[in-house]
Amino acid sequence: MTTWVGRTATEIAAAVREQRVTPREVVAEHLARIERFDGRVGAFRTVRAEAALAEADELLSRDLGQLPLAGVPVAVKDNLAVRGEANRNGSAATPDTPAGEDHVTVARLRAAGAVVVGLTNVPELCVFGTTEGVHGTARNPWDLSRTAGGSSGGSAAAVAAGMVPLALGNDGMGSLRIPAANCGLVALKPGHGVVPAGIGHGDWFGMSENGPLATTVEDARLMFSVLADTEQPPPAEPVTRSIAVSVRSPLAGVRVTRPYTIAARQAAALLSEAGHRVRPANPPYPVWLSTTSLAHWTAGTAVDAEDLDPRRLARRTRVHAAVGRRFVTGVRTGVRREQLRARLAPFFAEHDVLLTPALARRSPASVAWHERGWLRNILANTAYSPMTPPWNLTGWPAMAVPFGTLPNGAPCAVQLVGRPGSEAALLDVAGQLEVLNPWRRTARLD
Repeated sequence: MTTWVGRTATEIAAAVREQRVTPREVVAEHLARIERFDGRVGAFRTVRAEAALAEADELLSRDLGQLPLAGVPVAVKDNLAVRGEANRNGSAATPDTPAGEDHVTVARLRAAGAVVVGLTNVPELCVFGTTEGVHGTARNPWDLSRTAGGSSGGSAAAVAAGMVPLALGNDGMGSLRIPAANCGLVALKPGHGVVPAGIGHGDWFGMSENGPLATTVEDARLMFSVLADTEQPPPAEPVTRSIAVSVRSPLAGVRVTRPYTIAARQAAALLSEAGHRVRPANPPYPVWLSTTSLAHWTAGTAVDAEDLDPRRLARRTRVHAAVGRRFVTGVRTGVRREQLRARLAPFFAEHDVLLTPALARRSPASVAWHERGWLRNILANTAYSPMTPPWNLTGWPAMAVPFGTLPNGAPCAVQLVGRPGSEAALLDVAGQLEVLNPWRRTARLD
């Protein structure tokens, strides 16, 4: 008997279109896996079992041959509206009111034939790089003692555990790339305006973008095409690119540990052997990048928390929002972000792609971080995920790509960054890395 758990979205959609399997059979298998393992992993806040099966059956009334994601189960991050479900954003302060319509990205996935099986756990208001709170704790399926990361932690955990082949998340300071790097997944944060955002109250001043989490580059490309409503075919012929490799942390005082620097250098060596022009080169990160990152990070939370009862927010969230309120006016001007783009643009005029470690160290332990103090959370987050914020501030595309393993056997990862409009180039380079250094798709939980 063929099992569809662990198969790629591309494989599943092809089988459904060719009527080798029904959407219900595919969805039922994935729901069974969620039921079996999510008690340990904590990926989902809510599972739409009955609704998902009914929606899978409804697909049979459509022309399956025209659906790029025919019958593919997907998970949606719990800060995006799913019709008929409450959007809790990881908080007790948000209303438990069903959404009247889908977020545009969810609607695009459904129009392509995907079936939403549930909404995934996030840290409160999607602030932190660890996922835990009143609605649940998302753990790394490769190492259940560690956090899946955040804020798209539940989405990443669901894919890495084989509960769905694809998940929808978003990234305002690394919230796709951080959990993807922890969980051995491919994630793409598109450049600004490529995929509809509509996240919270203003998309964290335009820094937050919706994007895919997948086990393969092919699947990430497929889902990105649906989200962006545009074709993203791979290049017909190999393209030689200029690639800069940097293992320097963008944030002063934060050290990148050896496993991640090794991964970046080994990935660079493989790409050089494949014919790319690869050389060490550090972007000219400004000394004020740390304070600018903190100001934007906290100010985004301050805006999102404005209409919520602070008494129902966790202490770390209240403090984060309080710190951010003093920065909101300055952040809204966009001056620092424009200065950063101007400073980094000449580097990307010279290099097509920047290759860096995806993280600085392995993810923190899976503990009740939402019950710990604000400063302790800030230090833990900054120490392990300093590589991602600059590319939200610039609004340029960036990816997390699995590469190698950590000493405990969990996945390691690199980051690819490009100039505006370079999503296709990043996917191309990621695809080459996938061929040159294949990785396991999902964690074994049995």
